[in-house]
Amino acid sequence: MFETTVRDGVCQIRREGARWLSTAWDGGYQHSDAVYNVTVPEGFERTDLDAYRAERLSGAGFAVGPALLTGVHMEHARYARSGPVAVLATAGLSNPAALPMSREDEAADGDRIVLDQADSPDWRPGTVNLVVGADRELDEGALATLLATAVEAKAATLLDAAGVPGTTSDAAIVGCVPSAERAPFAGSATEIGAATRVCVRDAIRTSLAARYGGDALPTVDGAEYGVVTDRDTEVFEP
Repeated sequence: MFETTVRDGVCQIRREGARWLSTAWDGGYQHSDAVYNVTVPEGFERTDLDAYRAERLSGAGFAVGPALLTGVHMEHARYARSGPVAVLATAGLSNPAALPMSREDEAADGDRIVLDQADSPDWRPGTVNLVVGADRELDEGALATLLATAVEAKAATLLDAAGVPGTTSDAAIVGCVPSAERAPFAGSATEIGAATRVCVRDAIRTSLAARYGGDALPTVDGAEYGVVTDRDTEVFEP
């Protein structure tokens, strides 16, 4: 199974011989024995992310591997497991990204910024980061489907909890084990997909509870940062 270790604000998720698909800045398909979720400090402005990742992982005594960055402290990370799937989540909502389904009560077209992140040197991304590990062999298409299944579950969970499908800086890594039993599909109706959905739901919910306690979750109007996408499109029959 996938194992977790937390040191110095870095969470390692390890499974020897695993293959991963990441949406991070250096994402894509990669083979690595471990991936990481890394808490960045307040006022984080580094753009040399490869070098920063190497510094943080080395400082924590880990080997370099694919990583996600977050403003959420690792004390608020939560891990959920069901059958062959395990999911790690860190969840913060300081920068929600709303997608209204109605034009009512909207001020203007375009992406309405609640507060420009660049205006504040203390901007700290909330971010909902997910690391999903499936103890199965998945081909590239099935691994991509696993990513879609996880992101769909994240959106459903956040819509129920906070009325938004995500934040402006969400990211995910999904992994499989090429030497394990093969699973041809990873959609919602499969064993892998169903386990992923419930693990994502419960990991996000408990991470939010750990971070915000009994307080109300931030809303788009009340959050420090965020965006409301309310622009128009041209719709036509192909």
